[in-house]
Amino acid sequence: MFKIGEFSKFTKVSTRMLRHYDEVGLFKPVKTDAFTGYRYYTADQIPQLVKIIMFRDVGFNIAEIARLIKMENNEAILGELKRKKTQIQENIYNETKIITDIDRIISTLGKEFFIMDYHVELKEIPSVKVVSTRAILENYSKEIDLWAMLGEFAQKNQLQPDGPPFAIYHDGEHKENNVDIEVAMPVAKLQENKTDIIFREVESVPCMATVLYKGRYENIDNAFFFLANWIEKSEYEPYGKVRQVSIKGAWNEPDPDNYLVEIQMPVKK
Repeated sequence: MFKIGEFSKFTKVSTRMLRHYDEVGLFKPVKTDAFTGYRYYTADQIPQLVKIIMFRDVGFNIAEIARLIKMENNEAILGELKRKKTQIQENIYNETKIITDIDRIISTLGKEFFIMDYHVELKEIPSVKVVSTRAILENYSKEIDLWAMLGEFAQKNQLQPDGPPFAIYHDGEHKENNVDIEVAMPVAKLQENKTDIIFREVESVPCMATVLYKGRYENIDNAFFFLANWIEKSEYEPYGKVRQVSIKGAWNEPDPDNYLVEIQMPVKK
């Protein structure tokens, strides 16, 4: 057996960390002297400690590690690793977005805020047959997952779009999470529903205030600001569900600066 200091040298884990793991019940010595309090370890314990360090270094906390090292099924461990990977990817996305927002603030600091000039057009939107999927998503960035599902379904079933695809935002307000989004692709005719991806007819809207936005999705807010100003100064008031019609997107336009989206806001006098 090895005293804690000797074991620390072999494993390259500090005595402070070994004591901590003992105190929280994650990794205990094989023996603790009742009189001196000295901790003793064996070489047979090294593989388990290596596992603990491996999981710690990829972001698992103590409770998660305690659960992982008890798992005997590699499939279960694989599932936990994939979950952690997805969590880290989401964190990277969120942190990258924050960096982008900081850069935008830096670039505009000291400059007067202005809203670009757009053209508002009032339209009657007829009902349309679509194939669509709808879900409560963690946040708006997850909308891309719905588009991927819908695209895969359309390709598998050899469905051709009968117009530009669009998203419907069913929440009555902007939400930070648990957002209700439906993505839809117009089709020539409806078919029998056999999966969560359904065929349905989207209702007509007598009057939509619409704005065409060109550019990257992350800069679309200015178009919404302009539309809000226009509605406030007009004789109309907003109601109902906002739609975003994707005229040009990742599937048919390689340059994000050339994406083209029509924002549609139902209005009434």
